[in-house]
Amino acid sequence: MAKRSAPEINTGSMADIAFLLLVFFLVTTTMEQDTGIQRKLPEKQPENITPPEVKRRNVFIVLVNRNDELLVNGEPGDINLLKDRVKEFILNPRNSEDLPEKTPTVIEGLGTYEVSKGVISLQNDRLTSFEKYMAVQDVLTRAFNELRNELASAKFGKTFDELQVLAKTNPEYEKKSDAIKKAIPISISEAEPKQTKSK
Repeated sequence: MAKRSAPEINTGSMADIAFLLLVFFLVTTTMEQDTGIQRKLPEKQPENITPPEVKRRNVFIVLVNRNDELLVNGEPGDINLLKDRVKEFILNPRNSEDLPEKTPTVIEGLGTYEVSKGVISLQNDRLTSFEKYMAVQDVLTRAFNELRNELASAKFGKTFDELQVLAKTNPEYEKKSDAIKKAIPISISEAEPKQTKSK
């Protein structure tokens, strides 16, 4: 008895099916938005403009040199203490003359709030490692986020993070979230990288 050969499977349309599946998944899959450092770049200013004068007490200088060493206001600093130092600088709880001035500002939902004029000036060397730079960025951002969470909890009974989630569906929470942003703006200034001297 002759052995029957198995019928061949027609694979001519397999490429079409694979293409249709690919298109289906591309159309139906939602891509998560990239998240990163939330900074709004300043608009380009005219060349003949004179920058406003900033008092020394209002500037907190954080420098990461070519050896990945942290200098805070010209002195060696510890990244583990940086967050608390930034928070104290921005709040100036004892109204010290060495720390930033505050401007009484009327903010809807908060009333009159003393907004800090403090600016964190982040500077780095061209040879600073990316890992160290991002670690310092992370600490600075966490300091402002904690300040916002603490103020929101005290005024509205919810953290700033919770207000932002609720703001997506409720305009009242959006107003509260905006009030916290106005009270504690993220004031981080980044200078162009430069060459620093090693020790």
